[in-house]
Amino acid sequence: YTYMKTIIVPTDFSAVALNAMNYALNLAKDLKARVVIFNAFQVPVAFSEVPVVTISIDEMQHDSEEKLALLKKDVEHVTSGEIEVVTVSRLGDVVEELANLCDEETPFAVIMGTKGAGKLERLIIGSNTLSAIRRLHAPVMIIPPGATYKKIQKVGFACDFTKVKETTPVKEIADLLYSFGASLHVLNVDYKDRHFSGDITIESTPVSYTHLTLPTKR
Repeated sequence: YTYMKTIIVPTDFSAVALNAMNYALNLAKDLKARVVIFNAFQVPVAFSEVPVVTISIDEMQHDSEEKLALLKKDVEHVTSGEIEVVTVSRLGDVVEELANLCDEETPFAVIMGTKGAGKLERLIIGSNTLSAIRRLHAPVMIIPPGATYKKIQKVGFACDFTKVKETTPVKEIADLLYSFGASLHVLNVDYKDRHFSGDITIESTPVSYTHLTLPTKR
């Protein structure tokens, strides 16, 4: 019995989210994974002296489910039904409900989009992508606008060489590497010129590490 991987794709039905979903679908083809398209909705409130709900929960839920159904239909058409697609609609905070869904599904990855704004990336649905990165235990893949899927051949891992054994998600990294047949590249920034060397000893793992130490800019 082979466990089928699951990829969760949160969406707000924007162009940025659609691009992330297209990336996820191509990844799912390579991994023979199933895709869960997820939308969380919150009832908008008109603020005044007395808060007034401007739309019913039933209407919001119907709108979310209808849009997800159309999206699923499009996906199944584009992929010729090769990928199992499930849709999930929930009322509540996006990140909180996404965390709950991850607990239920134990996904291989969560794939989300970003949109650019100056030098820093503004994150889809406000700050929810950043919150998801901090909170979720599952790997979160952030897809920039216009990015297209290419088979992953290299995985980068930023490491400060502090409490490596306790803090390194070895299982998740190994799963990524084995799934893609990719190589791992470890990056350490030589903060305050502590002069780490490439032969520094770290905890033993099932994968081979390549050490690359860069000095900080002055």
